[in-house]
Amino acid sequence: MDIENYEDFEEIHVKDVYIVDVFSDPTPVVLLENLKGEMLPIYIGHLEALSIGNVLKNISPPRPMAHDLMVNIFDRMEIKVEGVMIDDKVDKVYYARLLIRKDNNIMQFDARPSDCIALALRVGAPIRIRKKVLECSEIEMSRLEGARVMNIFG
Repeated sequence: MDIENYEDFEEIHVKDVYIVDVFSDPTPVVLLENLKGEMLPIYIGHLEALSIGNVLKNISPPRPMAHDLMVNIFDRMEIKVEGVMIDDKVDKVYYARLLIRKDNNIMQFDARPSDCIALALRVGAPIRIRKKVLECSEIEMSRLEGARVMNIFG
C-alpha cells in the first residue's frame, strides 16, 4: 500500500493536555505544536486525555490502559507503529490514520487522532499533520483563551 508523499505533511509534537470550558463543560484538549510554534488544539475524550497525560508525565498505571494493551499486543505480534497521519478535518472533526508495519507490509487504519497520538507517544513514533489542516488552526486557537493545564494527576 502506497503512502502519499510526506511533502504534504509536517511533523508535529504534543505540547500538553489542557482543559477548556466549552459551554460550561470542562473539555480536554490535546495541543499539538510544530517547529515554528504553530499550534493546533484537538478536542478529545477524558480517557484519551488521561492516557496521553500518563505518557507525557511518565506515569505508569498499576494496570495497563487500552493503549498500553495495544502496544503490548503489537510487541508480541512483532508489529511496529510507523507513525500517525492527521490528514483531514470535516465539520470540526479531525481524521487520522495509524500506520503499522508487519514484516515488510505497511498497513493504514482509520482512527481517532487521540488514539493515534496515545499510541505514537508510547513507542516514539512520528506524528505528522497535513499542512493544509494545520493552516486551519488559527481559528481553533482563539477558542483556547482561558485554558488551563489539565491537572488530573492530583
